[in-house]
Amino acid sequence: MKCPGQDMQYWNQDAIFDVDCPQCGRSVEFYKDDTSRTCRSCGHRFVNPKMDFGCAAYCQFAEQCIGTLPEEFVGAQDNLMKDKVAVAMKRFYKADFKRIGRMLKLAGHAEKIGAREGANPALVLCAAYLDGSGLERAREHHGSDDSRLVARESSELARTVLTELGAKQAMIEDVCRLLAHTAPITASDSAELRTLADARLVTRLEEDARRGQPAEHRPADSLLDQLVSDGGRQEARAIAGTTAGSS
Repeated sequence: MKCPGQDMQYWNQDAIFDVDCPQCGRSVEFYKDDTSRTCRSCGHRFVNPKMDFGCAAYCQFAEQCIGTLPEEFVGAQDNLMKDKVAVAMKRFYKADFKRIGRMLKLAGHAEKIGAREGANPALVLCAAYLDGSGLERAREHHGSDDSRLVARESSELARTVLTELGAKQAMIEDVCRLLAHTAPITASDSAELRTLADARLVTRLEEDARRGQPAEHRPADSLLDQLVSDGGRQEARAIAGTTAGSS
């Protein structure tokens, strides 16, 4: 079925119009369903100023419908996907409000750290919402909650969820790689890996501090020493100040 807005039988005389090139001022002819056109005079390519790309931000068939999307709307699609994943995972956890709360804390830290590290926000947040989601499957399938098994099951569950939500294949692969990664993270790893790893550590730090866990009962290697990014260290300092003020 073709979108009526793109079907020529529903067009009128306003469907074809001229727009002045913003680069050289020469007239460029547009059809209403053109996402962009190239000026024959100067070669400048620009977006159709009369097209409303609102539907393209959420429709998985947008590229088939209106062709190659401008870069800013591809980004909008990815950003909307993280919101879809958040909703899907809240439904997945149902009434397990502890897991939902931890998921949201992790995502909040990941968003702040990722912004400081220049990480892709859509990838980081999708991964954060899906992180640890394979715990029950690891216990059921392997009788273990070993972190490597949980990572593997979380990655497989992520592939299912993202596919059902209509995510692009490139995003699916990137998110699955983030979740499946179990090797130690270093400062030379990608911004997304550093962000997710540090967000997990900061979340644990926050949980320990709010429980009032004595320092001698915490892991021998300080969690603070395991942070690999400047953004993670900044977030940890911010959390330390918040929890100290509330205690």
